[in-house]
Amino acid sequence: MQIPELRRWLQLTLAYKFDAACLKKLRLLAPTIDALLGIDHTTWCAWQLPVQAWPLFCAWQRGTMAASTERIVEESIAWATQPAQALIALGDPRYPPLLATCVDAPPQLFVRGDPDLLSLPQIAIVGSRKPTIDGRKHAHRFAAALVERGYQITSGLALGIDTESHCGALENAGVTIAVLGSGLASVYPKSNVVLAERIAQQGALVSEFSPATRADARHFPERNRIISGLAHGVLVVEAAEQSGSLITARLAAEQGREVFAIPGSINNPLTRGCHRLIRQGAKLVETPAEIIEELPALVAWERHQQLQSAPGPAAAIESIAKARAKLSPVAKVVLEHIGYDPVSLESLLFQCGVAAAELLPVLTQLELCGIIALQDQAYVLSARS
Repeated sequence: MQIPELRRWLQLTLAYKFDAACLKKLRLLAPTIDALLGIDHTTWCAWQLPVQAWPLFCAWQRGTMAASTERIVEESIAWATQPAQALIALGDPRYPPLLATCVDAPPQLFVRGDPDLLSLPQIAIVGSRKPTIDGRKHAHRFAAALVERGYQITSGLALGIDTESHCGALENAGVTIAVLGSGLASVYPKSNVVLAERIAQQGALVSEFSPATRADARHFPERNRIISGLAHGVLVVEAAEQSGSLITARLAAEQGREVFAIPGSINNPLTRGCHRLIRQGAKLVETPAEIIEELPALVAWERHQQLQSAPGPAAAIESIAKARAKLSPVAKVVLEHIGYDPVSLESLLFQCGVAAAELLPVLTQLELCGIIALQDQAYVLSARS
């Protein structure tokens, strides 16, 4: 979006606080600001949008805006135009495609650091703010091992397990992403301000809240859906029976992500949440390798290895032909919907009628075989196909 369009979008999302699912539907059906401004009551009803939201939408179309909201909008745009800071609206090519598949995907993301990192393979690690010594060691060790395999570590910048996970990634030259329950100009907790600076230099800080927004208890359950939505899987290290980490795990399961849990002593109250998750179907893991085995092969170094060992043109075409012959039935169905014109992940999910957790491994297989290519966050047939 250009600045004028972005301003109008922020007015809609910040002033009227529409439900995230409603905003996502609006964005899909009317992808430009001009299209949104042209929606009438008949169209609104035909699209089965919330009836009670129509008066608010009309107020937005008329440009009705409280001065306090207008100030927040202008401050947000001014913040986003600073170096190494970005504001990515839903529908922007830089918006992380995996998160975009979530029903309640946030209407925009404020990012400090490299926004392109949000689209790369991630594993979320969450857990107690007051972990045991073993819990801290587990979080640090798993994060370090996973970044060595090319995954990014996503967490929430909280004390305890979150902090250890971020540090485990940073100390092993890996990338880590922190999703905040406050605005990025008001980092919380204050004791992690220095860590936040390191993450901004080596990864990215992310928030759906305008930059000056202070931390609030109700923000943290909301940000948890972003932590799980960005990642291919969520690892719970330690969690009591009543824990915010269990909310993240539940959201991950609802979003079709893999959920992993580390078991522990039956005498440790911080492992009871993990044990409950395992009883509910989470995968019990004791080593990072068990996580990697379970997830799609979306690791950067694997793609690099694939390119490094790429055969010459004739051999490549023969290789692709052999790969096509071995495709699974689901992969063949997916391939029917990919041509030489780019098609987004969201469109493929709709057209193929499969869950993200099933579609992503198939797309990875097709890409690694050289049958399709990722081009500007969309999929196309490769030139050799």
